[in-house]
Amino acid sequence: QNRKTKHQNLVCGFRGSVLHGLTLELGETVQILEKCEGKDVTFFPFVSQGIFPAGYVHLKKAVVTNRGQYETVVPLEDPIITEVTSTLQEWSVLWKQLYVKHKVDLFYKLRHVMNELIDLRRQLLSGHLTQDQVREVKRHITVRLDWGNEHLGLDLVPRKEFEMVDADQISVSDLYKMVSTVTASRWVFDGCFFIPEAVNHYNVRRMLLNDSKKGPPHIQYRRPYGCAVLAMSDVLQTISELKEEKDFVLKVYTIITVVVKMKLSHISPNSSSCAGLIISLQLLRGDMEQVRRENPMIFNRGVAITRKLGFPDVIMPGDIRNDLYLTLERGDFERGGKSVQKNIEVTMYVLYADGEILKECISLGSGEHNISEYRSFVLYHNNSPRWSEVIKLPIPIDRFRGSHLRFEFRHCSTKDKGEKKLFGFAFTPLMREDGTTLSDESHELYVYKCDENTTFSNHALYLGLPCCKDDFNGCPNIPSSLIFQRSTKETLWISTQLSSTKLTQNVDLLALLKWKAHPDRVMDILGRLRHVCGEEIVKFLQDILDTLFSILDDNTDKYGPLVFQSLVFIINLLRDSKFYHFRPVMDTYIQKHFAGALAYKELIRCLKWYMDRSAEVVRQDHIQEAMRALEYLFKFIVQSRILYSRATCGMEEDQFRASIQELFQSIRFVLSLDSRSSETLIFTQAALLNSFPAIFDELLQMFTVQEVAEFVRGTLGSMPSTVHIGQSMDVVKLQSIARTVDSRLFSFPESRRILLPVVLHHIHLHLRQQKELLICSGILSSIFSIIKSSSLESSVQEEVEMMVESLLDVLLQTLLAIMSKSQSQEAVRGQTWPLSDWQGEYVSCLLSLLRQMSDIHFQHLLDNFQSKEELKEFLLKIFCVFRNLMKLNLILTSFQSSFGFFIFFQNIDFLAVLFINQPSLQLETLTPAKRKKVFDKYGDMRVMMAYELFSMWQNLGENKIHFIPGMIGPFLGVTLVPQNEVRNIMIPIFHDMMDWEQRKNGNFKQVEAELIDKLDSLVSEGKGDENYRELFSLTQLFGPYPSLLEKIEQETWRETGVSFVTSVTRLMERLLDYRDCMKGDETENKKIGCTVNLLNFYKSEINKEEMYIRYIHKLCDMHLQAENYTEAAFTLLLYWELLHWEERPLREFLHYPAQSEWHRKEGLCRKVIHYFNKGKCWEYGIPLCRELALQYESLYDYQSLSWIRKMEAAYYDNIMEQQRLEPEFFRVGFYGRKFPFFLRNKEFVCRGHDYERLEAFQQRMLGEFPQAIAMQHPNQPDEGILQGDAQYLQIYAVTPVPENIDVLQMDRVPDRIKSFYRVNNVRRFRYDRPFHKGPKDKDNEFKSLWIERTTLILTHPLPGISRWFEVDKRELIEVSPLENAIYVVENKNQELRTLISQYQHKQLHGNINLLSMCLNGVIDAAVNGGIARYQEAFFDKEYISSHPEDTEKITQLKDLMQEQVHILGMGLAVHEKLVHPEMRPLHKKLIDQFQMMRSSLCHCFYVALQGLPGLDKLSPACSGSSTPRGILATHSPMSPESIKFMHRHRSVHPHRHSHACTHFYILYINFVNEPKCVLEQEKHAV
Repeated sequence: QNRKTKHQNLVCGFRGSVLHGLTLELGETVQILEKCEGKDVTFFPFVSQGIFPAGYVHLKKAVVTNRGQYETVVPLEDPIITEVTSTLQEWSVLWKQLYVKHKVDLFYKLRHVMNELIDLRRQLLSGHLTQDQVREVKRHITVRLDWGNEHLGLDLVPRKEFEMVDADQISVSDLYKMVSTVTASRWVFDGCFFIPEAVNHYNVRRMLLNDSKKGPPHIQYRRPYGCAVLAMSDVLQTISELKEEKDFVLKVYTIITVVVKMKLSHISPNSSSCAGLIISLQLLRGDMEQVRRENPMIFNRGVAITRKLGFPDVIMPGDIRNDLYLTLERGDFERGGKSVQKNIEVTMYVLYADGEILKECISLGSGEHNISEYRSFVLYHNNSPRWSEVIKLPIPIDRFRGSHLRFEFRHCSTKDKGEKKLFGFAFTPLMREDGTTLSDESHELYVYKCDENTTFSNHALYLGLPCCKDDFNGCPNIPSSLIFQRSTKETLWISTQLSSTKLTQNVDLLALLKWKAHPDRVMDILGRLRHVCGEEIVKFLQDILDTLFSILDDNTDKYGPLVFQSLVFIINLLRDSKFYHFRPVMDTYIQKHFAGALAYKELIRCLKWYMDRSAEVVRQDHIQEAMRALEYLFKFIVQSRILYSRATCGMEEDQFRASIQELFQSIRFVLSLDSRSSETLIFTQAALLNSFPAIFDELLQMFTVQEVAEFVRGTLGSMPSTVHIGQSMDVVKLQSIARTVDSRLFSFPESRRILLPVVLHHIHLHLRQQKELLICSGILSSIFSIIKSSSLESSVQEEVEMMVESLLDVLLQTLLAIMSKSQSQEAVRGQTWPLSDWQGEYVSCLLSLLRQMSDIHFQHLLDNFQSKEELKEFLLKIFCVFRNLMKLNLILTSFQSSFGFFIFFQNIDFLAVLFINQPSLQLETLTPAKRKKVFDKYGDMRVMMAYELFSMWQNLGENKIHFIPGMIGPFLGVTLVPQNEVRNIMIPIFHDMMDWEQRKNGNFKQVEAELIDKLDSLVSEGKGDENYRELFSLTQLFGPYPSLLEKIEQETWRETGVSFVTSVTRLMERLLDYRDCMKGDETENKKIGCTVNLLNFYKSEINKEEMYIRYIHKLCDMHLQAENYTEAAFTLLLYWELLHWEERPLREFLHYPAQSEWHRKEGLCRKVIHYFNKGKCWEYGIPLCRELALQYESLYDYQSLSWIRKMEAAYYDNIMEQQRLEPEFFRVGFYGRKFPFFLRNKEFVCRGHDYERLEAFQQRMLGEFPQAIAMQHPNQPDEGILQGDAQYLQIYAVTPVPENIDVLQMDRVPDRIKSFYRVNNVRRFRYDRPFHKGPKDKDNEFKSLWIERTTLILTHPLPGISRWFEVDKRELIEVSPLENAIYVVENKNQELRTLISQYQHKQLHGNINLLSMCLNGVIDAAVNGGIARYQEAFFDKEYISSHPEDTEKITQLKDLMQEQVHILGMGLAVHEKLVHPEMRPLHKKLIDQFQMMRSSLCHCFYVALQGLPGLDKLSPACSGSSTPRGILATHSPMSPESIKFMHRHRSVHPHRHSHACTHFYILYINFVNEPKCVLEQEKHAV
C-alpha cells in the first residue's frame, strides 16, 4: 500500500556522537518518523534508528511502497533525477577504485561525465526549461548514464522515453525486445543529427580590408571585385556541435580565374595580404514555426528567410507558390569593328502583354527589396562573358500569361564615364501558346540588333519575331524588311526553373485541369493521365483530384470506370518511395477539401466489379493495382458517405451497409480461390492481403467495433487453413494477420474476443508445421503486449485461457525443436552459440504466457489432461525447455520413450539445481546497489528453491535409493553457492544418501566415489569459496540443520563416515588451493607445488587412479611449460609405472587413442626418455632404454632395438662429453597462516636453477611471495610466527648427502660421473651451524668449536616430480671439535686423491692450475694455520690426558694427517712432471712449505704425544725418503694469468663445507700477498 511520507536527503554529514545519534553520510536517504525540539527521529531502512539535527537534511516528498520489513521509499520527483542520484552514488565508489587500480584514463573520463551529470541534473531541477529543452537534457543524461555503465561493467537498462521501464508493467516479450535493442546498440552516440528542415542562420559581420589603397575606382556599374569560398562540409560539422554562432573568416581572392582552379584546402583564412570577410553561422533545427518559437531574438533582428530552390519534400494543400528562377548564364557577341572587345552590361525587364513593365517583380536575393529592372555586372573587354547570376522572378499568377522577358545589351565605355551604348536585345515569352510555361532547361535566345535611338514603345514589333531556334521553326514566313534584324553570330544563353503550384509545363496535365474547354476529349484526357510525370501530379494533386471528382459528378455512368482507374493510378503513385511523403497531402485533401458526396457509390461498384472478375481474367494487372489502392479507396468511400449522410441526414444507410457487405463477400471470394495453379491470382490475393488491414480504421468510422471485427474474422477465416499453399502466400497471409494484431481494432477487448480464435488458429497451424517461425513470433509478441497492457480488464482472463489451450503445448514443441536444431549445429561447429533473435522471441512468448496465467488457468490446464501419463509428458516438456534455457548444452530427453517416475523427479531436481546456480541469482557477484534492489524486491530466491528441493527429497521416501549416486553432482553444485543457508539446507541430503546406501550395500562406496569426482570437477571449474573448506565438518553455519559430521557421529557406521568426511575435507582444502593458484596470476612454482600436493593426495589417501593420472598429465604440462624437463620425465614416469607390458586393450583417455596397454607404455617410455635427454639426466634414461631394448628383443623388433641401443650409446657419450652444472640446494620454510594450505608451516628443500646462487634464489622467492618477510636467522620459528596472520620465509643453503658413496670413492671413475651422483637421487641434506661450547680459547678456537649438524630427510629424493619436496624428518646431532677435524681432513684427502688420480690418468690435461691451487691450499694452510691448529688443539698432552675417551679418534686423525702427507707427496710428484716452466717458482715454494709441514707433523707426533698408545710409530711420511726427486729445483714467480685462471676454475667448483671454504680463502689471500703486484691486479677477483 502506497502512502505519502517525509523523505529527506542528507545535505551535511553527521557523526552521531550524541546519545542515540544516527551516523549519516552526505547524500544518504532517511525517513522521518517523528520530529521533536529541532531533532528528527529517523528510521534508516535495513540499518538503524536514531536522532540527528533537522537542519542537516533537505525535505522531499516520497511514497513508501511494500510497507513492512522490505519497504521501499520512492521520492516523488522525475525518475531521471532519481536515477542520476543513485547512479552517481554507485559510481563514486567505483570511481575511486579506478584510481587505486591505476586506470587513469577512465578515471578522468568518468570524473568529467559525473560533473556533466551533476550539471544536467541541476538544470532539470531548476524548472526553467521548455519541454523541448527538457527532452534534450534527458537525452544527454541517458547517453552519459549508459556510457558510464558500459565502461564500468554495469548493467545497461532498457528505456522508454528516457526513463527506465518497469518490468512489471510490460510483457516479457516487450521487455525482451527492449533489452535486445540495448544489447545490439550498446553505444549511444551523443551527436547532432541533421533533419530535412534545417535552417542555416548566418550574419555577415564585417569586412577585413588591408591597408593598400589600390582597388577598383568608383564606378556607376557593377564590377566583380573578388571571390570568397568556404568549404561547407567542414563548417556544418563544426556548427552542428555548437548551440551558438561561430565566426568564420573567408579570404577574398581578387582574381576570379584563379579561384576556379584552386582547391579549397589550400585557401588560407588567415592571410593578411588581401581582403577578408567574416561571417557568423549557426545551425537551427526544426520546422519554421519551431525555430521562430525557440529563437525569437534571432528573428527580431530582421533575418531573411530563403525558400528552397525548387519544391520541398512535401507540398501541403494551401501552400501557394509561383516563382520563376532565371540564371543568366553567358553570351557570345561580335566585336563590331572595334579594335578591342566590349564591356557588356545586360539589363532585364519583365513586361506584361500590354507592354507595361511589371513593377518589383525581380528579386536579387533574400532580404533585399524587389526591383523592376536587373543589371548584370560588367566584365572588362570580354565579348563572351559568363555571368551565372541567379535571379528570382516572383510574378503574380494573374500576370504570368502574356508576360515576357526582355534583355538589353549595352557597351559601357571606359573613356566617357557613364556612357552606355545600346547595341542589341533578346526576349522570351514566359508561357507558350498552348498554355504551358517556359520549360526547365537551358535556352539559347536570338540577339537582335538595335541602337541607342531605338525605342520599345511598340512591343508587338519584336514579339512577332522568333525568340529562339524552336520558335523560328514555328514561324517560317518572316518578312526580311522588319525593323529589328537578327545578329546571326550573337546569342544569349539563359536557364529557367519554375517553382509553381499553379502553373505547369505539361500539356496533358493542363488539358485535364481545363477539361471543360474540351468536353468531347475527356475520355482521351483521362487516358493520357498515366503519361504525366509523377512530379507534376503530386505538385497539382489537389487540383487534379478536384477535377477527377468533378468529371465523375458530371457523368458517372460514362466516366466512372476511367475516373476510378485514374484515381487508382494516383493512389499507387503515392506508394512509390519517391512520392510516399505526399500521402499526408492526400489525407489532408480527403479530410478538408474533398467534396464528392456521391462518389462512394461508384467507387464501391467499380471495386466490387474488379474483385468479381479476378477469377475470370488472365491478365490481372489492373485488378492488382486496385487491390493495392484499397486503403485510400476506402478513405474516399467512407468520407464520401459521411458527406452524403450530413447532407441527407443519414439517408440510404441500409443500402450503404448492404453494399459494404457485398463488397466483403467479394473480398472473401477472392481470398478463397485456389491460387496454386495461377501465379497472377497469387499476386492479386497478396495485394489484397497487404492492403486489407489498412481499411479497419476507416470502417470503424461507419460501423461498430463488433461489426468490423466480424468483417475481419470472416475475411481471415476465408483464407485456406493449410500451410501448403506456397511459402510466399504463407508469408503474406501471416503479415496480414500481424498487421491486424497491430491495428487499433485489435486493441478493443470486444474485437479481440472475436478475432483471437482465428488468429490463434493460423499461428497454431504454422507452429505445428514449423513454418514461418519468425513472423509467428512477432505476432505472438504483439498479442502478449496488448494483453499485458489490458490486464486490468475482465476479458483478459478469457483471452489468456484461449491462448493456453491453443498455444502452450505447441510453443513447447517449437522451442524443443529449435533447441534440438541449435544443439545439432553446436555439435558440428564444436562450440556453443547463443540463442538467435527469433529463438529468444519464442522464449519470451512462453514466459509471457506463463506469467499472465493465473492460478485458475493453471488449474484448468491440469484438469484438461486425460491421464497422468499425459500430465507427465507435458511437465517433462516444460522442464526440459527450462533446463535447456538455463544450461543450453544439456541433451534433450526423447519424449517418445516411456516416462518413469524417476525420470520425472530427476528432471525436477535438475531444474531446481540449475535455477539455484543461475548467474543472475548470485547476489554476491552483484554491485551493492543492484544487490539491494534485487533483495528488496525478490529476496534470495536460491534459499526458497533450496527449501523446495529439500522438501521434494524428503517426500521421496524409499525411492531415494534410485537417485543415488546420480543426484550427488547436482546437489553438490548447489552447495557450491556461497550462501550459508543454502549449504546447510543441503547437507542433510548427503547424510541421507550415505545412510540409504549403507542400508542397501553395507557401505557407501558409490556416494564416496561420486562425491570425490564431482568435487574435483566442480572446484576445478572455479567454484567454491574459503568457507567451503569446512562444508561437511563445521558444527553449524546457519539454520536449524546439524552439520553432516554431527549427524554421522550418531550412526552405527560413524567410524567410516567420520573418516570419509575427514578425507573429503582435506581434499577440498587441496582443491581450493589448486583452484586459487590456477585462476590467479600465480607463479609456476606455486601451481606446480599445489598440483603435486593434490596428486599425492589422490594416490596416498583416496586411491583414485583416474584422477591421479589426470593430475599427472596436468603436472607434466606445467613442467614442460616451465622447461623443467627432468621433472616432467619423472612425472610421466608415474603413469608409466602403473602400466604393464601386456596386450590388454585400453579405452581412449585424455589425449591417448584407444590402444593396447603395451603400445601406450612404449609410447610413454619413449617420451620419458626424450624428456630425460632434454634435462641432461642421461643416467635416468639409460635403464629405460635397456628395458625398452628387452621388449624389442623379445619381439624380434630389431629395427627398434637398433634405434634404442644407438640412443643408449649416445647417452653414454653425452655423459662423458657434455658439461653439466651441479645445482645448488636450498632449504625454504613457509611460516604463517597467510600461506596456502599446501605450504603453510612447512619446510622444503628446493633444487635451484642453473647458475642460481643463494642471493638470486632468495630474490626469486620473495618475488613469488611479495607479502612475505624474510627471516634473518636459521633458528626454528616460535609459535607466534607459526600462528601469525602473515607470511615468513626462512631460506638458507644446504649440502646434499649422496646416497651412492661407492661410486664417489672409486679412484678411476671420472669426475663427470661422480658429479652426477653427488647431486642426484639425493634425499638427505645437511646444514652445519658452528657454535662454541664452554669457554672459547682465544689462541685456538678449534678447541671449543662445535658443529650443530642438521640433516633434513625429504619425502622423495631430488630430482623428482617437483623441484622441491617437503622435509619429512629432521636429525640433529652435535659434532665435537675433534670429529669435525677428522671430517675436514678426510674430505680433503678424498678430494686430493681424486684430483691427483685424474691428472695421473690424463683425464685432465693441459692446464694444471686446478692441481696447483689445491696443493697450495692444503700445504699453505698447514703451514700458516690449518692442520697446525689441529695439532695444537688435539695433540696436546693436556688434551689427551683430559679426554681419554677420544684416544681412538685422535689416532684416526693422526692417520688421516699422515695419509694427507703421503697424498701431498704424490701430488707434488705429479705436479713436477706437468708444471710449466713459468710456474716453477710456485712449485719450489710448495716443496719448501711441504718440508716445513712434514717436519712440523713429525715434531708434533714425537715430542708432544710420546707415550700415547698408537702414536709410537710414525709413518714414513715423517722421513725424508718420501720426498720426491727434483722437488727442490729452482723456480720462478707465478704469472698473473695463472692466478686469473686458477680463480676462475675454482669458482666453478666451490667447496661445500664452510670450514674448508674458510681455510681456502685464508690461504689464498696469504699466497697472493707475496707478490704485491699480483694482488693489485687481481683484487677484484679475490
